[in-house]
Amino acid sequence: MGFNTSLGLAGSYSLNPMPSLTVSDQNYIDFTASATAGWAQQYLPELYEEEVERYGNRTIGGFLKMVGAEMPMESDQVIWSEQNRLHIAYKNDDVTANSTVVVTTAASGLCTLGTALNNSLRVGNTVIVTDNATGLKTLKCYVSAVSSQTFTLKPYTQDELNSGEVTFADADKINVFVYGSEFAKGSASMVGELKPSFTQFSNRPLIIKDHFKIDGSDTAQIGWVETTDESGQVGFSWYMKAASETKLRFDDYLETMMIEAELTEASSGVADHVSDVNGSEGLFAAVTSRGNIYEDLASLGDFDALLKNLDKQGAIEENMLYVNRELALTMDDMVAGLNSNYQGGASFGVFQNDADMALNLGFSAFRRGSYDFYKSDWKYLNDAAARGGFGDISGILIPAGTSTVYDQSMGKNIKRPFLHVRYRASQTDDRRLKSWVTGSVGSASYTGDDVMEVHYLSERCLVTQGANNFVLLKES
Repeated sequence: MGFNTSLGLAGSYSLNPMPSLTVSDQNYIDFTASATAGWAQQYLPELYEEEVERYGNRTIGGFLKMVGAEMPMESDQVIWSEQNRLHIAYKNDDVTANSTVVVTTAASGLCTLGTALNNSLRVGNTVIVTDNATGLKTLKCYVSAVSSQTFTLKPYTQDELNSGEVTFADADKINVFVYGSEFAKGSASMVGELKPSFTQFSNRPLIIKDHFKIDGSDTAQIGWVETTDESGQVGFSWYMKAASETKLRFDDYLETMMIEAELTEASSGVADHVSDVNGSEGLFAAVTSRGNIYEDLASLGDFDALLKNLDKQGAIEENMLYVNRELALTMDDMVAGLNSNYQGGASFGVFQNDADMALNLGFSAFRRGSYDFYKSDWKYLNDAAARGGFGDISGILIPAGTSTVYDQSMGKNIKRPFLHVRYRASQTDDRRLKSWVTGSVGSASYTGDDVMEVHYLSERCLVTQGANNFVLLKES
């Protein structure tokens, strides 16, 4: 796993072989890192294959890295704004019938907004009103008067769509949707205007660390290879097989921290007893707070119910599905029961329209309704030493593509992937993934201890934009 496979020690993109057998942070080969994979494949093929194959490519982080969804940030907080819904609608707890609306008498129809919301309706708006409980009482009305938190509805007809009198009592809790407006000939312009409405979100990066230590006497485990840098300079580089296990585990933590991280709440155990540990909003926390949760997905009917909810959100056409083995098999059975029209037709746009690329990366595709889905077994949910040992989460749906948000630091609207990583970086320090060597060996930074230590550090956070388009799949 890992949102970022490393760039080598000190975050360097290139390898600088030394003219002699010298241990340095500049000539270290990390054969688990993509930046030095070429060296590893050439000089350490057996070790490279052994290490890389064990963690594979079935990770959210691997996909984000493939689409370049990692961006630097200079501040200790990322702030963005998302535009609220374009159309006006009030639902359930937001609107209550303050007095009875009766079609046959066209009574006052005065409705009050709940939860101290401001009224966005305007005189002349035409609306559809339904009862929240059943949705069977339906009425089309004209907005005849408004105030800061109230509006008055006048019905167009005396017949419900299905026949009979329509009465919305106080206990009904109504839904209101604006579908247009109507004005008399020669009337004045509509009073008031609608300004774009935004909701601001933020997240904080957290610092992740680990290190590997070996006694000075045991540094004979260091292996040497003769390499050539990009300029043709021939020299020596070194590697340490044992350190790679720490690096692999650290790569895992880079992903799992972005998945599981929680913001520190006031008066919590962390807030009261641990200084300067603020937490961060991980993927599960973001979707739980601002997205959708679907429990016990077990049939095609369940899946279609999920699609109906996606219709109510952004209706993003391409979506990634990361699921555990049990749900993957269930979905395979679902798809197997569909005809070829449903199974085929996926665009594979996320994978540069290349079905083979998707297959090579561990994804299978199917189309349902107007949506393309790319499904992959997620190792994290299968591993008994990780989430697989709990069994409460069976998968997650992540929209592919980008959304437009207002970036506070840049002061403009920008397009960003729905899910991406922000890491701390400046002209003086790149903290995407740092690694350095200390101790008593070679040209490392010396300490008083007869050891050699390889340190790893990253400072990053996850940005979950448009969380209303995400779905967390859970077991009840």
